[in-house]
Amino acid sequence: MDKPLENYWGIRLAELKTALEANNFDVHLAADTAAAHAIVVDEILPKTGARSVGFGGSLTAVGAGLFQTFKGRTDIALLDTLDKQIPVEEQMERRRQSLLVDLFITGSNAVTEDGQLVNLDMFGNRVAALTFGPKHVVVVVGRNKIVPSLDDAMFRVKNIAAPANAMRLDKKTPCVKTSYCEECKSPDRICNTWTITEKSYPKGRVKVVLINQDLGL
Repeated sequence: MDKPLENYWGIRLAELKTALEANNFDVHLAADTAAAHAIVVDEILPKTGARSVGFGGSLTAVGAGLFQTFKGRTDIALLDTLDKQIPVEEQMERRRQSLLVDLFITGSNAVTEDGQLVNLDMFGNRVAALTFGPKHVVVVVGRNKIVPSLDDAMFRVKNIAAPANAMRLDKKTPCVKTSYCEECKSPDRICNTWTITEKSYPKGRVKVVLINQDLGL
C-alpha cells in the first residue's frame, strides 16, 4: 500500500467524524492548517452570519492563521483576548465580553474516539464559551489530540497538555520541573475547571474542524 500513514490517519479521522456527528457536532475534515483556515473563513463564517468573533487560548487556531485573519478584517468585530500588552483587568473584561460574541474560536485539549471534547482551563473562559454563551463555536483540533477514552483524555490533559502549557506560560508550578502533573496547590496552577462536552446543544452549535496534522499542545 502506498502512503500507509496517510491512509491510517484518513481512516482514523473519518471514524472520529462519524462519532462526533452522532453527538450532534458539525464536523469538517481538513488536510492541513491552510485547509482548516479556508473551512472556517469561507464556509463556516458565512453560514453563521457572525459579526463578532472571540478566541480562546489555542495554539492551533493561531497556527492556522485564524487570529491574524480576523484581526485584519474591518467587517468583523474582534475581541482581542490574546494581547499581552493590555492590563490584566482589561484582559479579564474582554474574556467576559467574549462570552457574548457571535462566533467563538478555540481548540480542545483532547477528543475521544467516541466523540467527546475534553478540556481543562485556568480561568474558565474557554470552557465557559464552549458550554454556553456564543451563538456558534468553532473547535480546531490536530490529530495528536485524539485519544481512545475519557480516562486517556484526562491523562493526556494532565500529563502532556497542562505541563507543556505551564512551561509555555512560564508558570511556577511543579509540573514545569517534572513534566507531569503533581496535583499541586500552586497559585500559578492552570488546572482548575474541567469540561466534558458529550454532545453539541443545540445540534450543530459546536463545529469541529479535524486537521490531519499534529498541532498545538
